[in-house]
Amino acid sequence: MRPKLLAVGILVGTHPKFAEHDAGTDHPESAARLDAVLAGIPESGVADAVTFFTPEPATMLDLQRVHEPHYIDALRRFCLMGGGQLDPDTAVSVASWDAALLAAGSGVDAIRRLRNGEASSAFLAVRPPGHHAVADRAMGFCLINNVAVAAASLVNEGERVLIFDFDAHHGNGTQDIFYNNPAVLYVSVHQYPLYPGTGRADEVGSGEGRGYTVNIPIPAGTTSATYRSAIDEIISPVVESFAPTWVIASAGFDAHRMDPLTELGLSAPDFGEMTAWLFSHVAPGRRLAFLEGGYDLDALRASTASTLAGMLGERLVNEEPSRGEALVPVVRAIREARARSLEL
Repeated sequence: MRPKLLAVGILVGTHPKFAEHDAGTDHPESAARLDAVLAGIPESGVADAVTFFTPEPATMLDLQRVHEPHYIDALRRFCLMGGGQLDPDTAVSVASWDAALLAAGSGVDAIRRLRNGEASSAFLAVRPPGHHAVADRAMGFCLINNVAVAAASLVNEGERVLIFDFDAHHGNGTQDIFYNNPAVLYVSVHQYPLYPGTGRADEVGSGEGRGYTVNIPIPAGTTSATYRSAIDEIISPVVESFAPTWVIASAGFDAHRMDPLTELGLSAPDFGEMTAWLFSHVAPGRRLAFLEGGYDLDALRASTASTLAGMLGERLVNEEPSRGEALVPVVRAIREARARSLEL
């Protein structure tokens, strides 16, 4: 059988129903975020390589690989009965159920399309986001863990999946779901302390998954030099040893210095550089990125543009790069805390 030819390009999955999810009046996770993301495409320099697709919704089997059936049923009923507040930060409307199903299914659909040779990578411009959603509850603006649904479908097919989460908030849901699973390497670089309060360096996984969780908790004001130091000294050796067959980015852009909810110091080009580094670890056709956070609309547009360029190995300098020396003592302390925990 002749192998499928791989198209070099980016699939962008999005859907009008994502705009119908109503998180509440004046909520930072609004439909305007997707408008900003899509506005970043023509500014990326790689717009000619972008192909849009309309994702299929997740199946119950897709969801139940990572979420408890009783939670999925309760979420569906709560949405369809009119919605309301799930917790102080997280609300849903009638339309949220369909949006959540499409967001969760977008990664599974993109994986199928990538395997068919339609592109070399995919960017899922979805809402609601997902990385805070745990197996049995929503939290932190997130209903279903979109990244986890995609990763679990790959693990079910025998793949080894690297999830790199550069959202400023720790992806507690993704960590929890795969904490015991040696087929998923979860890496998170996040502001600490910050919501949800998880993601210490000594959280390294348990059981067969021990060593397959890597947390890089960094202080407010951290810039790209510290990210690069952490990648070189802590993350890269673990990734190379793990040898992933697929990579997924939890692409939260709230680590941008203009974000109103966080206090990190990245600029838009930094996200493109991290994405290029991440995608270099696997062959084209095995690369996904999911939109997570990011709440300053101008920063979101510019960061998306840079990330799309990075997905194709290009560098887009559309803002002044972040400046500052690497926080060497912080990186050293993280490395030592992780090492101590692994020795226990």
